[in-house]
Amino acid sequence: MTPPQRQRRTPLQPPARPPAPPPGAAAGQEGERPNPERLFVIGGVDGSRAEMDLVTLIVARAEPSPSTTPEQAAVLRLCAAPLSVAELSAYLSLPFSAVTVLLTEMLAAELVTARAPIARQALPDRSLLEAVMHGLQKL
Repeated sequence: MTPPQRQRRTPLQPPARPPAPPPGAAAGQEGERPNPERLFVIGGVDGSRAEMDLVTLIVARAEPSPSTTPEQAAVLRLCAAPLSVAELSAYLSLPFSAVTVLLTEMLAAELVTARAPIARQALPDRSLLEAVMHGLQKL
């Protein structure tokens, strides 16, 4: 018994080409539509972004209003308790760069506040730890 032979598939029709623009129509006129802008770009940010990293904590300052965009409303609902930018990016399924653009716009509108994470205090001096350890051993 021999295994069946694979046959190469051939396309039934050649791939369709996009229609040619009518003569005399220049690029960018009515015959050609530009690519749509992403929602986080429409906000009118001038290119500057707030200084934030993955662990910057974001806290909502207000409830979502009817005039907020869906992305802003989602951020405001999620940030009732402090959330890091990395967590927001994961929950919203948006890249970090898109979230920073969105948050920059929201910071300018004073809808949210950004703060540095609470840093751990430095470890106490080693001599202090040894003194405590020796004191406990004597008990």
